[in-house]
Amino acid sequence: QLQLVESGGGSAQAGGSLRLSCEASGYTYNNHCMGWFRQAPDKEREVVAAIDSDGSTSYADAVKGRFTASRDKKKNTLYLEMDSLKPEDTGMYYCAAEFGPLRFCVSSSLVGYWGQGTQVTVSS
Repeated sequence: QLQLVESGGGSAQAGGSLRLSCEASGYTYNNHCMGWFRQAPDKEREVVAAIDSDGSTSYADAVKGRFTASRDKKKNTLYLEMDSLKPEDTGMYYCAAEFGPLRFCVSSSLVGYWGQGTQVTVSS
């Protein structure tokens, strides 16, 4: 079992930056992919970024060039650096993980482990 705990959400002005962290505990042998999803009010949960155990990444088109996902295996922690924030980035951000390749962490229907979420609010 994996437990995921996010931190680092909050409020920012458009154009600003925020950094999210997600600490994993439990069965952590680093052979799992991890990802970030977000959900705005009245919208479907969508993938933001994902990273596999080798460091390969995948990003949603809406965040390419602005967001960077990384992971520290020694600390069992996933990060999301968010720059050039836009009001449409507002939402609840969830950390996710699954045992398997990168493609398992780019679809909410394939991910089995979720954090509790952290709110990100970007004002114009």
